Amino acid sequence: MPRWLYSLLLYGALPFAVPWFLWQQRRSGTARAGLRGRLAIGLPQRDDFPVWLHAASVGEVRSLAVVLRLLHRAGFALLLTVGTPTGLAQARELYRDLAVAPRSGRRGLTLQAAPWDVPGAVRRFLHANQPNIGVFVETELWPNLLLTAQRAQVPLGLISARLSDRSLRRYRRWAPRLMRETVGAFTGIAAQSEADRARFVQLGAIGAAVSVAGNLKAELELPPEIDKLGAAWRAQWAPRRPLWVAGSTHAGEETICLAAQRHLLGAARDGGGAPPLLVLAPRHPQRFDEVARELAAAGFAFVRSTQPAAHGASMPEVLLVDEMGALLAWYAAGDVAFVGGSLVPAGGHNLIEPAMLGKPVLTGPHHTNAPEIARRLHDAGGLIVVQGAGDLVAELAVLFADPAAARLRGSRATAGALPEELGSRRALELVGRLLAARDG
Repeated sequence: MPRWLYSLLLYGALPFAVPWFLWQQRRSGTARAGLRGRLAIGLPQRDDFPVWLHAASVGEVRSLAVVLRLLHRAGFALLLTVGTPTGLAQARELYRDLAVAPRSGRRGLTLQAAPWDVPGAVRRFLHANQPNIGVFVETELWPNLLLTAQRAQVPLGLISARLSDRSLRRYRRWAPRLMRETVGAFTGIAAQSEADRARFVQLGAIGAAVSVAGNLKAELELPPEIDKLGAAWRAQWAPRRPLWVAGSTHAGEETICLAAQRHLLGAARDGGGAPPLLVLAPRHPQRFDEVARELAAAGFAFVRSTQPAAHGASMPEVLLVDEMGALLAWYAAGDVAFVGGSLVPAGGHNLIEPAMLGKPVLTGPHHTNAPEIARRLHDAGGLIVVQGAGDLVAELAVLFADPAAARLRGSRATAGALPEELGSRRALELVGRLLAARDG
């Protein structure tokens, strides 16, 4: 697919994308970045030539913490763009101590929604922000954004870079030349693993430009009060009963988790044990109401985390997390964590967070988003792969029955999560090369 055809298809999709975006914005109530931001209309003109970092969503925003704070400490003006509304909301929360207003004249961090990858929006975005260099995270391969920045002589790097076999096959089938040009726009690529490095080279990146530098998500900085907050929530909701967390779930996974929870509740009732609490945290905020309806239709006694008294359940069977930014504390509160996006072919989500909190981690078979981390956790004995509700019930029952064994699993998960090499160090080395390339 040539680039002109790719751009034409995007322009053709705009009449449908704009109403959909506005509807989603109104429905979720989280999309503080409006349509003008996505189209890069009315952006303030900058003259401080910021270091521009770009992340897709929540996990990538969190993974940038070490790199971003070190760059801030070094005195750089920073611009962080984020691809999703939930990710942008998370960035505002995580980095509020670094944030400055775009026209304040002070050095610090400014946050924006990433522009859509249509040529006009990309040109307006780059003209307004005049980035010194651009640093992308993981698999953000946007042809117009990258190739236009390259043409504007903005050195570009990709850090914590990953590329699945599936994505490689799709790119090579539908747009081999376009994607070869796109990855060729990067001055340097710091891949998560040797397998990722090889796939980027197969896609068309110059071999000498691609190195192996590890996964930034393996360097998660836990908030200092997270254990205390988790303990408080545990004392409030499950002081004398097991608590398991199903985090970042997708459509279809809630049904599986609820089937497992129903079985566990029945077994506790028949055996005279304490009924477990399921903390259910859907991945996408626009699905909160949908999952609440599923809970009601299934007859569960449940509460929503933002309305704990609304349902009047003195001992709920399920707590629905209908807010962003709370999942980490719920992982801290729980005995066991199931990480979603893995029982359906979504690639899985962040296994590092519960592992670093010392929790046994359950996942489905689909974890292509971070296969190296999954392998390390599994080899360390901290990760259990389940295929469905039956496996969930069996593994949870064993872990609930033997808290000492669960704690051992959790400690092994933490050991497996510790980074083999500091990806942030390699990422900063790449940033230094990009700055040198710009100065040269």
